[in-house]
Amino acid sequence: MSKEKQLLFPFVAIVGQEQMKTALLLNVVDPGIGGVLIKGEKGTAKSTSVRSLAQILPEVEHVKGCIYHCDPIPGKGYCPGCAEAVESGVKLESERSPMRVVELPLSATEDRIAGTLDIEHVLQTGKKKFEPGVLAQANGNLLYVDEVNLLEDHMVDLLLDAAAMGVNYVEREGISFEHPSRFILVGSMNPEEGEIRPQLLDRFGLCAEIRGEKDLAVRTEIVARRLAFDADPKGFTEAYAEETKQLRDRVLEARKILSGSAADKDIIAMASHVSLYFEMEGHRADITMVRAARVNAALNGREKAGREDIATVAPLVLAHRIKRKPFEESKFDIGELVVCLQEF
Repeated sequence: MSKEKQLLFPFVAIVGQEQMKTALLLNVVDPGIGGVLIKGEKGTAKSTSVRSLAQILPEVEHVKGCIYHCDPIPGKGYCPGCAEAVESGVKLESERSPMRVVELPLSATEDRIAGTLDIEHVLQTGKKKFEPGVLAQANGNLLYVDEVNLLEDHMVDLLLDAAAMGVNYVEREGISFEHPSRFILVGSMNPEEGEIRPQLLDRFGLCAEIRGEKDLAVRTEIVARRLAFDADPKGFTEAYAEETKQLRDRVLEARKILSGSAADKDIIAMASHVSLYFEMEGHRADITMVRAARVNAALNGREKAGREDIATVAPLVLAHRIKRKPFEESKFDIGELVVCLQEF
């Protein structure tokens, strides 16, 4: 384990906040779920949880020497450099490296996020010169945006578009450049500091709403573990090394299970039934619920997803999509979900 990772509070040592941890793990296993937004008051381990995911993120294969970390598998999309090499008959070499947690500074400009085209260089030489941004670093990794609600709407839109399409497209003065940008988008926010527009909120696959623990025993354990980590980060991390390895192996096994199975009609019908019951618009919620339910089953060693998996993931999929009136706080009723599933 690297020195950097030793200094991160172990993900497996985080007490409570099960909904948040589940949402993060679901996305690590299947980035196609569409990312997660973590909403909660300050001091609820939002940033700690996301950053500590670096300890369990799997390795990914990418083209050796490519600054965009292109996927070597044909059909996944190449940057211009890799595409040109393939067209000229060059065989792309590949290597494996662990996924990283890439953080987006709150002060980042649009150029810093998307990258910049040097127009003057193009005019002088006729060749494109592109300065990669955060979306290039994020390709194949996890992109974390703390206080995402404080970003301007068009910046959030830019991130969500890239996450959904898997491509970052930049155009300046009629000149364009694009490169692959597939990543897991994780945003966190304190609702007291402002909300995100519903149109943008809906585009996050999952949303975990968390609060400070009220149980005395749980709060005591949280404080005790944090103090123990601060006193001896290396020793504390090593004490959880085996649990961390087990969770990393569990993620890898879940990915294998998913790759060898498909969604059956029953789970699709169940997800659609739940979406109709809660009056979801469009089909994004249905699709996300099926994907998340299958991952939840895979994390528990099962190929076939069922009612219990829908019950686990539905709050994460639906809570932020439920219609609400102005100034009304959206709440997801677990009791209604139980009734809904009994009807199916």
